[in-house]
Amino acid sequence: MKGALEGWRRNLAVLWLGTFIAGMGFSEVMPFLSLYVSELGHFTRGQLTMYSGLTYAVTFFVIAIVSPLWGKLADRRGRKLMLLRSSLGMAIVIGAMGFVHNIWMLILLRFLQGLCAGYIPNASALIATETPKESSGTAIGILTTGYVSGNLIGPILGGVLAQVFSIRLTFIITGILLLIVFVLSLTLVHENYHPEPQKADAETGSLLSQFKNPTLIVTLLVSTMIIQMGNNSITPIISLYVKQLMHNVGPITVVAGIIAALPGISTLLSAPRLGHLGDTRGTDRILVFGFVFAILMYFPQGFVSSIWTLGLLRFMIGISDGALFPTVQTLLSKNTPHRLTGTIFSWNQSFQALGSMLGSLLGGAVSNWFDYNGVFIFTALSLLLNFIVVLIFIPSMRHPFRNKA
Repeated sequence: MKGALEGWRRNLAVLWLGTFIAGMGFSEVMPFLSLYVSELGHFTRGQLTMYSGLTYAVTFFVIAIVSPLWGKLADRRGRKLMLLRSSLGMAIVIGAMGFVHNIWMLILLRFLQGLCAGYIPNASALIATETPKESSGTAIGILTTGYVSGNLIGPILGGVLAQVFSIRLTFIITGILLLIVFVLSLTLVHENYHPEPQKADAETGSLLSQFKNPTLIVTLLVSTMIIQMGNNSITPIISLYVKQLMHNVGPITVVAGIIAALPGISTLLSAPRLGHLGDTRGTDRILVFGFVFAILMYFPQGFVSSIWTLGLLRFMIGISDGALFPTVQTLLSKNTPHRLTGTIFSWNQSFQALGSMLGSLLGGAVSNWFDYNGVFIFTALSLLLNFIVVLIFIPSMRHPFRNKA
């Protein structure tokens, strides 16, 4: 028993570092991707906008389509294999981006990047299956801080590397970092996994028919999409909103960067504690708290007149993220047959990618229709609708303080 406990803790430590480096590697190239696009040709402003949007979107589009296929393979062949596939593939593809001289080659590599994605959900699936059920919420909460903190540091590191060296060299450095993740995963991650090919091949029903409560699974997946949509709807306009609140005076880019980073900082601080509370007090309670708190924090962001108030509210949003994302993953884990864990976590990634796409598109559209503050109100209303759907289709959420899930 002691050895098993040491095993899952070792996996958690290694995969925390792996997801940290992966999150950092994925995010550090994002701030200057559109600048890199502009270096690959002589484009008009309209062409640059179109190509930049296509370059960003193609990866999320591919992830949304292929994640379930990789998840099914993970359940048949093991999650560690998927960790190796993803980290090695991403290392090669992102490193190769530093050598392109044509926009279509970059778009092709971004397409391949989507095919190679899956490190973080498979890390979550492996932790969920290798960790004792009574500690799974805590473990997933801790794992969440790995890629969240990596995502926080990535843009800053990427900006420094691009400034000191070049954008091209930054892609190559990112590829090297992901190669380190591959080596760590290959040598230090252990999975006690025994595939059941005969049982898997015998399954003739649909995926949902293999769950005791398919309605709960669908509701949680849709929740992942809407929560991520809410987060991403803010991303395209946050710097412009900061500029408006500062009346175009002062270090706008620095302040915008800090405001953008605040939710990640509070998620980093809150996710492990909220995961532990979910294990001890009930995951239903944490999910309800996350929805209510997010709704209450998003609405006033559309009416602030001070950058300090916006900063405080953005920090609070990170607490709701620390409650919502890990708790949804924990509930998926606890309500999924062991053999389908990889499949369902990949579906979760697919819905998250759809949320990222929808958020970027709807955020831009809503800001054009109703100005920047309308985006925050739209996000709050989306989460309110999501919360109502959760209450309707997951009965235990209606009385969370009577349950301990």
